[in-house]
Amino acid sequence: MKQIALDIGLATGPTLKSFFAGPNEAALQHLELWVGDKASSVTRSPVPTYLWGSEGCGKTHLLKAVQEALREQGATVGWLDASVQEPPEFNEHWSAVLMDDVHLYTAVQQHAAFNWFVNAQTQQIGVLGAGKMPPADLKLRDDLRTRLGWGHIFQLHVLSEPERRAVLRQAADARGVFLGNEVMDYMLSRFSRDLGSLMELLDLIDGYALQTKRGITIPLIKSMMENS
Repeated sequence: MKQIALDIGLATGPTLKSFFAGPNEAALQHLELWVGDKASSVTRSPVPTYLWGSEGCGKTHLLKAVQEALREQGATVGWLDASVQEPPEFNEHWSAVLMDDVHLYTAVQQHAAFNWFVNAQTQQIGVLGAGKMPPADLKLRDDLRTRLGWGHIFQLHVLSEPERRAVLRQAADARGVFLGNEVMDYMLSRFSRDLGSLMELLDLIDGYALQTKRGITIPLIKSMMENS
């Protein structure tokens, strides 16, 4: 069966609380301590943290969740991913530096990332990076690659199918809707299986079910896709 990839983001912003850790509990606990809270006046460790793993394991979710948690504390951060073609200069008022998809960085982005790294270390500002592979395998300039690799490193693992089903069931229960096993079978066989896309799909299905005043069934999902 051909899977349909949904090129859509999460309906609600990613948070650390909404991240279903599964085998990635150690990384989640580390980031929860790293973020801290406004009341604790936490000083983030200047030792960098690097997350790596295949697509769909939650790297971007965690980085955006950290960004949102810091924003809620009134902090500003530097954010760099492969879509930022002209990275800004380092800002000394940043509370942290977040670098996503470092394996895709161009020469210009690598130059900016290294500059940010050096300034962050000088000012004792935390750095959190993420990429598809471990630091040693990154096709980056040596000085950036070694800096990404000298701190805390966590490999993230994609959730197993039972774990994805558990997340879908939990999310459906939280919405007060029934998600039958046959519906989950259909979702997992016909759509992109990464958790972010599945959660967004559930949001869309739930909204369409409310709009049409119907229960969540396979015919309802087919009707939604035909009318989208």
